[in-house]
Amino acid sequence: MSVGHGMLPDMAGTDPAPVTLVVGDEELLAERAVGGVVAAARAADQGSEVHDLVGSKVTSGELTQLTSPSLFGDRSVVVIRSAQDLAKDVIAEIVAYTRQPSDDTVIVLAHPGGVKGKALVDGVKKAGAKVITVDKVTKAGERLDFIRGEFKRAGRNISGDAAQALLDAVGNDLRELAAASSQLMFDTEDKTISAAAVARYHKGRAEVTGFNVADSAVEGRLADALEQLRWALGTGVAPVLLVSALAGGLRSLAKVGSAPRNLRGGQLASHVGMPPWKVDRVRRQLNGWGPEGLSRAIQAVASADEQVKGGGADPAYALEHTVQVIVASRTGR
Repeated sequence: MSVGHGMLPDMAGTDPAPVTLVVGDEELLAERAVGGVVAAARAADQGSEVHDLVGSKVTSGELTQLTSPSLFGDRSVVVIRSAQDLAKDVIAEIVAYTRQPSDDTVIVLAHPGGVKGKALVDGVKKAGAKVITVDKVTKAGERLDFIRGEFKRAGRNISGDAAQALLDAVGNDLRELAAASSQLMFDTEDKTISAAAVARYHKGRAEVTGFNVADSAVEGRLADALEQLRWALGTGVAPVLLVSALAGGLRSLAKVGSAPRNLRGGQLASHVGMPPWKVDRVRRQLNGWGPEGLSRAIQAVASADEQVKGGGADPAYALEHTVQVIVASRTGR
């Protein structure tokens, strides 16, 4: 099954396949596809235990342990992200398992595509895994389809000129577009969102202020970041957009920081999927960051995301706390 333009299959009410492979490097859509399988497995058995693993950390024999039947008969769900980093012997184990999967386990493998770890992709496909291919969203028309899809999933519509205005205002990042779409629906009661609603929504410089706060935070300027954050919240910028901007700033650091050292200029820009001016900026921002601090900051933003979307009482407090954690996580101050 190929998933393009942001429309994902509706998994509700269906029992997921024993082994599902999600292939593609459109991060948001791949995450949603994985989440859809996990949600379907949990809907079928609410006692399911979810094991969320990263390819490079899975050891030989671990899969056998995780897929052996539970004493209580509960189903387990095993998610392996970055499956391109699995060791050869673990890949062989997964392929063999896919030929004769257990009834008590649902396995979801996420692979970005590409040559690395291709033995896994070919092996599990041949062994009968269900495959969801997540197409890269590259063209403006596909991004407009993605925006329309976001509204359609919520039972709403957006006019053509409004979708274009939203794309112009927010830019090409799918996470930003998804966050802006959900906030627009939250703020607007009309069944169909008009261009006028988009213009009203962006009058508060939402897309600018979010990035200002993120830049100040990742650069370690706490007082500036908190002042901009309060100003943004005071002018009606949605907390969900601010969380999204902070997450985007940290993801950019992680992408550029983990890129191969020998890449320069245009090569580096195309490897990380950013314009050269942004790469230069992010490289400057990386001064003072180490992998542990970055990981801590990313976890803080994930927890703020949960609180802002309803898990916590006070989004402003959650955001201020997150900005403080981000600034404190920089090492070279």
